[in-house]
Amino acid sequence: MFSSLRIRNYRLFFAGQVVSNTGTWMQRIAQDWLVLSLTGSSTAVGVTTALQFLPMLLFGLYGGVLVDRLPKRRTLLFTQTAMALTGIALAVLTLSGHVQVWHVYLAAFAVGLATVVDNPARQSFVSEMVGPDQLQNAVSLNSANFQSARLVGPAVAGLMITGVGTGWAFLANGLSFVAPIAGLLMMRGRELHIVERAPRGKGQLREGLHYVAGRPELIWTIVLVGFIGTFGFNFPVYLSAFADDVFHAGAGSYSLFNTLMAIGSLAGALLAARRGTAKMRVLIAGALAFGAMELVAAAAPSLWLFALLMAPIGMFGMTVNVTANTSVQMSTDPAMRGRVMALYMMVFMGGSPVGAPIAGWLTDAYGVRVGLAAGGAISAAAAVTIGLILARMGGLRLSVGWNRGHPHVRFVPREPEERERLATVA
Repeated sequence: MFSSLRIRNYRLFFAGQVVSNTGTWMQRIAQDWLVLSLTGSSTAVGVTTALQFLPMLLFGLYGGVLVDRLPKRRTLLFTQTAMALTGIALAVLTLSGHVQVWHVYLAAFAVGLATVVDNPARQSFVSEMVGPDQLQNAVSLNSANFQSARLVGPAVAGLMITGVGTGWAFLANGLSFVAPIAGLLMMRGRELHIVERAPRGKGQLREGLHYVAGRPELIWTIVLVGFIGTFGFNFPVYLSAFADDVFHAGAGSYSLFNTLMAIGSLAGALLAARRGTAKMRVLIAGALAFGAMELVAAAAPSLWLFALLMAPIGMFGMTVNVTANTSVQMSTDPAMRGRVMALYMMVFMGGSPVGAPIAGWLTDAYGVRVGLAAGGAISAAAAVTIGLILARMGGLRLSVGWNRGHPHVRFVPREPEERERLATVA
């Protein structure tokens, strides 16, 4: 489960990310709560989320082209420093009492701009640290790392918000970037796996898109992740509204929801690290279960039942995330990985500028239960549809029957005559 941690460079990277990710989660919770406190609007929270992910939607592919051209360690030193300065600036404004909602919007957009390059650089740099043999394990541990920080960050943020105010959470995030910057500086360059960088030239963006379009295992995985990221992962909007409007609780319950979701997400990431392979059927099943659990949570009558449902939602959501991420990286040529991962992250994270305002509008207009149910229904429908498309492309069909008195549902190979008929129709 932890085999990639035997590599020194990856250990330094992993340790730095634990600290930085904790600060990032503290800022996310503080940012959403500050906007809700300043405006009283779930739509405003959705706009903040949208602004943070809008740069990925607009410039994500260009970020991937840059990452394939540039040395990734130096690139990460630049992006991590930029995000640190943004957190410190927001802390100064908040602690001095001069913060306004447009300041938060601007900070969210600035972090998004840095993320355009930081995300594909971090994703593709993993393979340079650990090599192909440990890539699956390292990607899974990265997700476990992120979710472990998610356990600590929201809890600490909740204490800080109620105890000393949101500004200290922003300051803690800004200072937390010292750890990954130090880790990057301490790495041994000679121990990194050499990956040939793409030369500067015309048509590299188009080349990346053609590469993905010609590989069904990439394109359909990215499409599924796009639907779930756009409509199912709008938790900053949903959870703050459930805490404030439905259950009439405070920042502590919002922090509790995030913490319990993180416990489930951590379990999902560790199970993925132990599993060792990224199978498409696991991706489809995880996406379907994720959507179904959101539908159940939307109807939860009590705070404690809703809170408990956050754990399986987190586990299935992380199963989708890790399985899709690993599958895309393992199926991509190293020279194209920056561009492909940029497309993946653009679709996954860049869907938020579309989905978050819609989720906020649904929440304000019809209630947060309708918004969460809509996200779950779209996620489940996308999983079923893409699962059937992939099964048909793979020459499989759905078989439903009974085995020893129990229903038995599985995909089985089509008969030769049926495959020939489908090929003729196509």
